[in-house]
Amino acid sequence: MEFDYNSTRPKLILAEYGRNVQNMVDYICTLPTKEERNRYAQVVIDMMGVLNPHLRDVSDFKHKLWDHLHIISDFKIDVDSPYPVPTRDEIQHKPDLLDYPQHRIRFKHYGFTVERMIEKAKLMPTVEAKQKMAISIANFMKMAYMTWNKDSVQDDHIIHDLTELSGGELQLPADTVLTKVDFKTPPPGSRVKTQGTNTNQKSNNNNNSGHGQSNSNYKKQYSGGGSGGGGKKNFVPKKGGFKR
Repeated sequence: MEFDYNSTRPKLILAEYGRNVQNMVDYICTLPTKEERNRYAQVVIDMMGVLNPHLRDVSDFKHKLWDHLHIISDFKIDVDSPYPVPTRDEIQHKPDLLDYPQHRIRFKHYGFTVERMIEKAKLMPTVEAKQKMAISIANFMKMAYMTWNKDSVQDDHIIHDLTELSGGELQLPADTVLTKVDFKTPPPGSRVKTQGTNTNQKSNNNNNSGHGQSNSNYKKQYSGGGSGGGGKKNFVPKKGGFKR
């Protein structure tokens, strides 16, 4: 007795369509006339659309099904397709290799961006602008240093590295105090309350408190609870005025 296992069968080209579609496409390739192949191919295309309903959300999904039919047949099926017949080179096209950066980073814990910032600062037209740019770069370098080294770092160490990276063109005084810049991203899903919302909320609270105060004064005035009342005095408002 011979057993038929999936491991002994030919490999499926597009496994999402299953073994039955693969066998039907192979059978269509063996039909003698193109008229029969076209008729059976249309039936298989309709069934492939039923087996993969998610393709209906793709624009021009019929074109995609006909491309899959040619791929399943290993580009051997000879039918009249309503779309251009794809080739093996188009489907199995290898992407071009990416050009990775080859520049050498002198201090990797500062990154290549710091070196580009230093080059921009060296081109500043005035000494004052160059000095302000140097202080900003030094603060950024301190933040980058603290990212990799959680221990404290001396400011003179950052100033020395800045002077070395700039070739001596960006120099800060030794007593310069750098600012510790913390870059923290807000957690996902956090909501930031705007100033307008807080202002509206405060105004609503003030309005509510004002109404409460006026109501209490009204009660004191017309219930005899005020000072000098001497007893209960009930005032019943009527249409013609207040009658004691």
